[in-house]
Amino acid sequence: MNISQFTTAASDYAVKVDRLFYLEAVISGIVVVLVTGLIIVFFALYYRGSSMPRGDVPEHKSHEIEIGWTVATLFTFLFLFWWAASDQLTALTPPKDALEIHVVAKQWMWRFQHPSGAREIDELHIPAHTNIRLAMTSQDVIHDLYLPALRLKQDILPDRYTYEWFNATKTGTFHFTCAEFCGTDHSIMAGSLVIMKPEDYARWTAAQPQGGDLAHQGEALFRSFGCSGCHTPGSTVHAPDLHGIYGRAVQLADGRTVTADEAYLHDCIFLPDKNRVAGFPPLMPNFSGSISEGQAIALIAYLKSLATVRGTRTQNASPEHTGSRP
Repeated sequence: MNISQFTTAASDYAVKVDRLFYLEAVISGIVVVLVTGLIIVFFALYYRGSSMPRGDVPEHKSHEIEIGWTVATLFTFLFLFWWAASDQLTALTPPKDALEIHVVAKQWMWRFQHPSGAREIDELHIPAHTNIRLAMTSQDVIHDLYLPALRLKQDILPDRYTYEWFNATKTGTFHFTCAEFCGTDHSIMAGSLVIMKPEDYARWTAAQPQGGDLAHQGEALFRSFGCSGCHTPGSTVHAPDLHGIYGRAVQLADGRTVTADEAYLHDCIFLPDKNRVAGFPPLMPNFSGSISEGQAIALIAYLKSLATVRGTRTQNASPEHTGSRP
């Protein structure tokens, strides 16, 4: 494998990581040279049998040097900690306009799904100079998506979502792999990150098989699994209104209040009794084993498309959604 795959900084965050790494390397090098030099000098001056005067041991020792290097080391550490922590905290919150791509990891492959509905296996195409948000989950064991050119590495866990975001600045094809031992074929769980110019990405997306975007796929699944029979006006089943559910605060039967994010909606599908909504009976069936992670992603995308802003429906909701209670 070409070493440039790991040395190229292909994102804004990668440049920040490299700067901090180079600074720490320089500081470490200075300390090594200083300590080694002092050892050599003292060895040359004070070796056994040398005529260098050693003098008497003073009754009162001076601690200025010890205090000085201890304080200097402390403030250097605090500075490096502040720098690294600020970069890390900035990387935790993606911009609101980020292009969201869903990732499902399983032994031993990567499956990516774009908002347009385009799907990829072990290859991820993204546009350069665009904020990208990866919403990731595992279908079996713990995996870890490692993108060396972007200096990013994030654990991917079963039955929950983890996230990472980036803005790629260089086009090209780069390697990614799983950095968590996940089974016998862990070493082959790798793929290619293809960073393209935005116009090339648009052409690539348009050339992919058209199966409908994620929200429309989710709507079809929502009806085929019978969800619309309980969550629609006039239903005889007393079920929560899911219109505008995404991002909303939800009061639970056990007194807790949670935000309806992807993880909450995921649990509602596979672990319905974990976060039962206050005022509703435990009638929601458990879809574990009936719905795949890919289908769950589409269902969640559909529910997100029904989100409202200040009481009005978002523009990306289709006309047939109006008035429905999924």
